[in-house]
Amino acid sequence: ARTRPMNGFVWATAALVLCFALPLYRLAWFAVHDDLYSHIFLVPVISFWLVWSRRRLLADDSEPPRQWAACWLIAGFVVIVGYGIAVGSWVELTREDSLAVTTLAFLLFFYGLCCWFWGRDVLRRLVFPLVFLIVVIPFPTFVRDGIDSFFQHGSAPAADAMLTWAGTSFVRDGLRFRLQGMMDFPIDVAPECSGIHSSLVLLLASLLAGHLFLRTRWKQALLVLVVVPLAIIRNGFRIFVLLQLCVHHGPRMLDSRLHHQGGPLFFALSLVPFFLLLVVLRKSDRRAADLKSNPSGV
Repeated sequence: ARTRPMNGFVWATAALVLCFALPLYRLAWFAVHDDLYSHIFLVPVISFWLVWSRRRLLADDSEPPRQWAACWLIAGFVVIVGYGIAVGSWVELTREDSLAVTTLAFLLFFYGLCCWFWGRDVLRRLVFPLVFLIVVIPFPTFVRDGIDSFFQHGSAPAADAMLTWAGTSFVRDGLRFRLQGMMDFPIDVAPECSGIHSSLVLLLASLLAGHLFLRTRWKQALLVLVVVPLAIIRNGFRIFVLLQLCVHHGPRMLDSRLHHQGGPLFFALSLVPFFLLLVVLRKSDRRAADLKSNPSGV
């Protein structure tokens, strides 16, 4: 009896993948050619591994929440119909926008199938791997532009504070820096300086690390939320280092390998405080668990 939901789920999922074969192929092709979305291939593997690691907990006799299944399926149908209407009308969608909509529709249908075949207790145990799949949805253009702008405008003041602390003479006008001796050579914080790729990777790492190593919800949330200030500080430090090099070695440093290929180095540096915070939160989790299991401390 336990194999029936699995068999039905596998066949229904295969049919869904077949129906979305073209959008999924376009998504894969897009991920291959855009570094920001290289994680798209890894996320389903991670989700599958998380489900597989709990496979012994998935056998139960609870009723599937088919009213929720109907809601997910209807939502997927509405999204795909709306997409069809938009494509057939005057609305012009970018490739990212189109992939965001079709991938969202696919996930809504997939969640509907999960709720149709699997019991409530099983779904409760699989909340994280299922929700984690959301990150395969590409950012709509306005969202990506908004994130870039947010980190641009957040990183410039961070670099400003570091330059001031270092005693460097400069003038800043928004996203534009003018350094001492280089007043006629302004340096702008471009969208490419937002570090959106590194920030997204750090976000995924924080989600996984919180789920795997932390028990307390607020500590998991804290580990995720700290990604934003950490990304701003990392970007600000990168700008600070490049501007300091320009002060000492001239504007040619803007064409250096550190500027164009130094992202991984600064990302690695940002991992240090991230893992230190994770260690502190994990130790506090263990202490809390020990006190709960042995209140007397004996």
